[in-house]
Amino acid sequence: MQPLQPLRINAQQPCSEGHGLTERPDLPMQEKKIVFVETPICQVCGKPYLSDEHGEKESIRYEVNVKAHVRKYKRQSMKKGCCCKGTPDKLTAPIPANVIPRSPYEIQIWEAVFLTKFHYCQPTNRLLNQYAELGLPISPGTIAGGLKTLKKMFQPVYDALYNHQMTEDRFHNDESSWKVFETVDNKIGNRWWLWVSRSVSVVYFQIAPGRGADVPMEYFKNIQQQKIIVICDRYSAYKSLARQMPSIVLAFCWAHVRRDYLYAARKYPALEEWALCWIEKIGELYHINNQRCKRFDQQLPIQWQDASFKKQHEKLVEKMDAIVQERDNFIASHDPDDLDLDLLTRVKYKILTSLKNHWKGLSVFIDHPEVPMDNNPGEKSIRNPVTGRKNFYGSGSLWSSQLASIMFSIFQTLGLWKINCNHWLRAYLTACTKNHGKAPEDLSIFLPWEMDKGRKQNLSRPPDTA
Repeated sequence: MQPLQPLRINAQQPCSEGHGLTERPDLPMQEKKIVFVETPICQVCGKPYLSDEHGEKESIRYEVNVKAHVRKYKRQSMKKGCCCKGTPDKLTAPIPANVIPRSPYEIQIWEAVFLTKFHYCQPTNRLLNQYAELGLPISPGTIAGGLKTLKKMFQPVYDALYNHQMTEDRFHNDESSWKVFETVDNKIGNRWWLWVSRSVSVVYFQIAPGRGADVPMEYFKNIQQQKIIVICDRYSAYKSLARQMPSIVLAFCWAHVRRDYLYAARKYPALEEWALCWIEKIGELYHINNQRCKRFDQQLPIQWQDASFKKQHEKLVEKMDAIVQERDNFIASHDPDDLDLDLLTRVKYKILTSLKNHWKGLSVFIDHPEVPMDNNPGEKSIRNPVTGRKNFYGSGSLWSSQLASIMFSIFQTLGLWKINCNHWLRAYLTACTKNHGKAPEDLSIFLPWEMDKGRKQNLSRPPDTA
């Protein structure tokens, strides 16, 4: 068994090569010339220094200006210059359209609210406190009312995300608790659940009152593929889902199996050596599979892959067979009903029995190299909302929890496509403004998989520089 590696400090390591100054090509440049207030003189003879036209030195500093201001519109008024009946006596130039008609707050404010709460997962109250210190106090009730109005503008995009995801065949699923502080019929308590399904091109969240198999059942009822693979943990709801929907194949997460051994090593020091040996075996599986996947051509089936892939594939199968052999030998040599069985042996038996019971799902990646060994992408997707839950305790009402699901889905899907959320949001709210406070009729220019390359590149940059 190899010794444990020392912990890596989250900083540049000694003697490592630095990356230099970070380039920021999308930021606009403002030049400011700095001159001497008084002409410098030589400290020895007292003669003044002469101007050097080619001797300028450049220094770079970055700054962000955040300030609030009032925009006053002076609308031209004109009176009728004729005596015709049936027409107005006076006409006033129309005020520019706003995303929320008759609201005094412009798009930039709603941008900041959406991004702060659903992208950066910070409490809206922090933003309102900042605005108040900038001279722009806004009541929380005004923000809540505005968000409720804006929710229906994003619903069509949310529906489009779901419809597109139903055409895909591989998903990472996970769920986490979410507080909803509203009394709802047939629901006891305020503990709800935030579910996530991450596919190749979409990250989709939904809020549900429970954690049962009925939630993913309802979600997958419109799937269009004959066979789909769901990478998940060993939660019973997913097992029930697979039993009721034979088209679904579960691929269980090896990271969760690894945690079984880590927990055993921490709780029972006498099992540390045994647990670390198994952790090392799992690490070897990851390494061999990574080498195999580097050589995998997704256009070809396994039997048609090149020799370098087949070599790694055979090594992986041998390693898996060795794990099965060691696991089954231990299980066969121990009887769980034996009252003389000591505690540590029972812990080992429980872990290895779980490994055997879930082996079919843990082996999916063997015949499907495109399927990862763990559910880390799914857990990574739900991490940001969980941070938000800890920061602002969930949602105050059912509609606001639904809005959270919508915006989490949109922002994280944009992240998959490397699209700047701020730029996309500004463009979408502007389109809603032009459509009189409604979602634009043509959503194609806002759906990443339907955008052309030029628009995706444009939206990947900051909004004021593209």
